[in-house]
Amino acid sequence: MSHNWRPTELAEVLTPVSRPEAVEPTKEYRLLGIRLDGAGPFLRETVTGSQSAATRLFTVKEGDFIYSRLFAWRGAFGVIGSDLDGCYVSGEFPTFKSVPSKIDSEFLRLWFRLPSTIEKVEADCSGSTPLTRNRFKENFFLDLEIPLAPLAEQRRIVARIEALAAKIEEARGLKEQAAKETGGLMARYELELWPEACLVDAMPLSEVTTFLARGRQSGQGQSDHYLIKTQHVQMGSYVRSKMTLAPHVAGKVAPEALVQRGDILIACSAAGCLGRVAKFDDGQKASTDTHVAIARPRTEKVTPKYLYVYLRGAQGQIQLRSRERGDWQREKIGFRLTELNLNDLQQVPVPVPPLPEQDRIVDYLDGLQAKVDALKRIQAETAAELNALLLSILDKAFKAEL
Repeated sequence: MSHNWRPTELAEVLTPVSRPEAVEPTKEYRLLGIRLDGAGPFLRETVTGSQSAATRLFTVKEGDFIYSRLFAWRGAFGVIGSDLDGCYVSGEFPTFKSVPSKIDSEFLRLWFRLPSTIEKVEADCSGSTPLTRNRFKENFFLDLEIPLAPLAEQRRIVARIEALAAKIEEARGLKEQAAKETGGLMARYELELWPEACLVDAMPLSEVTTFLARGRQSGQGQSDHYLIKTQHVQMGSYVRSKMTLAPHVAGKVAPEALVQRGDILIACSAAGCLGRVAKFDDGQKASTDTHVAIARPRTEKVTPKYLYVYLRGAQGQIQLRSRERGDWQREKIGFRLTELNLNDLQQVPVPVPPLPEQDRIVDYLDGLQAKVDALKRIQAETAAELNALLLSILDKAFKAEL
């Protein structure tokens, strides 16, 4: 650290401020929250006094430094910008004015983004468990020591970091755009393999399966018979169930309704779940409840892997999430968005090329998926590197090395 930097308690450079107002029933109040990890204050909601449980609120002004007592350990610190001037907070948000001749508020904000600073805060917020942390009290806050550079140097560092952060943010934006494009690659190639035209002569799902039904039994109890529900059917992944049926209920399940290796599980209800497809390759003795269907491929017509990749793919998902109105219309199901009944399921069109061609399509998509997965891993690594880069810059700045 440079010789002209000195450790300084925040009590020397910050002054507590409090601007209380009695809450009036008809007045509107713009209420703030503070994002975690140094992301700063934001407008949470606008309410009338009659909608607030508080009897008084506190005004904040541009340039105020503020934090959340409850979430300080997660980096909930920030500076009030001009867009939030005149907003309100509860008493859980201590507010301070910086001494302008000693510290730049943005310099302080950046210091609170350092992991080493948050570690100090967290040490003073320890409760009996991570979920019962104590509030970060003002005396602990004001006792913190910041390595303080001369004011001109503070402003130079802030400007330098903001310029570098803008470049990092630009790079992050490009990465996010690339990630979106990567996410759409599989769908684009799947729709080339299974375009609208191939549905004209397609077979209904009922003709390419030997068993297609939703479960019936769901009464839980202690047995060796497991119950599969919608939460166990994630997109492209079966999550092993730990739920079991009661013995007398398990005895009512028909033998053909027990899932078999190679069966395809389809989530048939619940907004956000409908249409999810997973392949069952588990050894569990299990059956499904009424919200999950089993599709058992007729292997002389379709291979299990082909039917699975089709239903999981873009065209299969369009069909599972569409409804029949004479033809297959590309629209959401409206109130039936949360339900896919057996009749709907039976009529899902499945293009059925010769078995060797099915194998070729599966191999092609497997190879493409491997490349997409590799690209996503690289993008995830890039995102982590960008985050680490900003922290590295901050670390250098407060060691007077920037």
